[in-house]
Amino acid sequence: MNPDLKYKVALTMVKGVGPLIAKKLISSFGSAEMIFRSSRKSLEAVPGVGSILAEQIKKPGLLERAEKELSFMDKIGGDIVCFEHPDYPNRLRDCEDLPIVLYRKGSMNVNANRVLGVVGTRKMTPYGKKMAEEILEELACRFPDLLVISGLAYGVDGCAHRKAVELGLPSIGVVGHGLDMLYPAEHRALANRMMQNGGLLSEFHSKSVIDRKNFVSRNRIIAGMSDVVLVVESGMKGGALLTAEFANSYNRDVCAVPGRVGDIYSMGCNQLIKSNRAVMVESSDDIIALMNWDAKQECKGKVPVAISTLLNLTEKERLVVSALEIEDKMQVNHLSRKLQISMGELSSLLFEMEMRDLVMSLPGGVYTLK
Repeated sequence: MNPDLKYKVALTMVKGVGPLIAKKLISSFGSAEMIFRSSRKSLEAVPGVGSILAEQIKKPGLLERAEKELSFMDKIGGDIVCFEHPDYPNRLRDCEDLPIVLYRKGSMNVNANRVLGVVGTRKMTPYGKKMAEEILEELACRFPDLLVISGLAYGVDGCAHRKAVELGLPSIGVVGHGLDMLYPAEHRALANRMMQNGGLLSEFHSKSVIDRKNFVSRNRIIAGMSDVVLVVESGMKGGALLTAEFANSYNRDVCAVPGRVGDIYSMGCNQLIKSNRAVMVESSDDIIALMNWDAKQECKGKVPVAISTLLNLTEKERLVVSALEIEDKMQVNHLSRKLQISMGELSSLLFEMEMRDLVMSLPGGVYTLK
């Protein structure tokens, strides 16, 4: 472990010290450890610090809290990376306000070849869901190692993570709190599934107070880690537009899905496009063209269900998936006969699979894969 890591963690716990001041202090003293070993007078001499911050840095107990945080992360199977570490997101290094430490849990490659940030309203409409899923399906077919990043919130965020997991794409949720909790708690099962190929990332230590500004801060991380940010749906205000703003300030590409004039959750996207702050996206082809990604593989037909998803299915659920992959659409009676599963049992099975976004019911008792 980096011997200076404890001191960097302690530095992030100092009230009033943000990323810019933290980097300035480390640059001035050569290491985080030397900051805590320096006199108050030396600290006050650093531009932007002053007597109040110097007093906060010299406050007792910070190093003990940092040691407890290191122990906590070890206990939950996570780790902490500082901005000099090779596992730190390379794209974030370009950002002036990069976090000096990141807390993470899972199995993730933050420096994937292609990274797509997906953001949008918490009040996603069926149209937004359809567009997000179709774009991810098409991209997954061409780029099976595409890393999908979002904020694990309700609506578009959750949809993006869920679809990425289903497609076998790596997915990272950047959260606005410590890893001792999860908000929203309803997404815990989803977060657990993401751990196998992605996981959770945060700049906040455990027991951090949940504050609205934390979620604004995490939006800059989503933007900074992405090659391109896709805004699926958004009103005229909200976190998705802030993420787009951060992305533009970091010289990242921004795309937006257009919507019908007057639709409240398309107004933000339409405004981004109208003001030339985002490129209009109607399909994955628009993103591929914008990013000049080399899409050698053509996507034809329905995207196969990911192996990682199949491993989490029961034997009968696998039979359903296999049958629908072959025939695409099947009437429930036909499916029952083919699989030799009673109508009652099959109806319950299909209902559960529909709730998990594995299958979709169509008029006339017909089912197809999502």
